[in-house]
Amino acid sequence: EPFEFLPAAPLRISFAEGIKLLRDAGVGPDAQGDFDDLSTENEKKLGDIVKAKFHTDFFIMDKYPLSIRPFYTMPDPDTFPSKPPAEQLSNSFDMFMRGQEIVSGAQRIHDHKLLMERVAYCHSSAGHGGPDPESIKAYTDAFKFGAFPHGGGGVGLERVVMLYLGLSNIRKTSCFPRDPSRLAP
Repeated sequence: EPFEFLPAAPLRISFAEGIKLLRDAGVGPDAQGDFDDLSTENEKKLGDIVKAKFHTDFFIMDKYPLSIRPFYTMPDPDTFPSKPPAEQLSNSFDMFMRGQEIVSGAQRIHDHKLLMERVAYCHSSAGHGGPDPESIKAYTDAFKFGAFPHGGGGVGLERVVMLYLGLSNIRKTSCFPRDPSRLAP
């Protein structure tokens, strides 16, 4: 099936808008919480909904809940710290092709004090399992001397090729695919 892309600009929706689209399609709170990360199944459903409603195979979803992102993800200033932790959002995004995530990224925390607050919170029993602060001391100490605002993201290039070409398996996009039974070419 040919890949559809909006000609003017890619579709951008917030995480909350994505949840609303799923709710409108009958996905209840028991199958997808308002502040829970999307399952693979719900990502694919959302991709089908976006394709049917907006006629595109590519979209960007941003403003993910802070509670499901790594400790170094910059909180959204509109919700942090004014809302309860479970309702705080982040300056992060995912890009999707044909209902599957191909890029995950975010603005990163560049302020040492805020970074240490997030590390401590995520590592605490109230958080979502961040690393022990001592185990990443070399990383966090670098921010004591100042850092520019910055961001980053990771691209699954083989997944992009697979989805763009409509291939059935990611191994078809790699010269030397790896799996549990094959580690060497």
